[in-house]
Amino acid sequence: MTDGMSRVWGSARSFGAFWYDFVIGDDWRVAAGVVIGLLVTYGVSQTSVPAWWILPVGVAAFLGGSLWRASRKARLAKRRSS
Repeated sequence: MTDGMSRVWGSARSFGAFWYDFVIGDDWRVAAGVVIGLLVTYGVSQTSVPAWWILPVGVAAFLGGSLWRASRKARLAKRRSS
């Protein structure tokens, strides 16, 4: 590969890695939940039912689940170390 092409490829990989880390982050379940919430919101918006409330409720539920898993993991680690 040429030097210029190598730099372009490296930049593209860095850009992709940034967005992967930004969107997926520490918990892929939250990212999947947001995508599912967006899809459900879109689906409901195509009907006559108001859809504004679906995404906030979904985000709150997935955030709660993520916090519960993180605190559970911390409690288990604390028990093992003592």
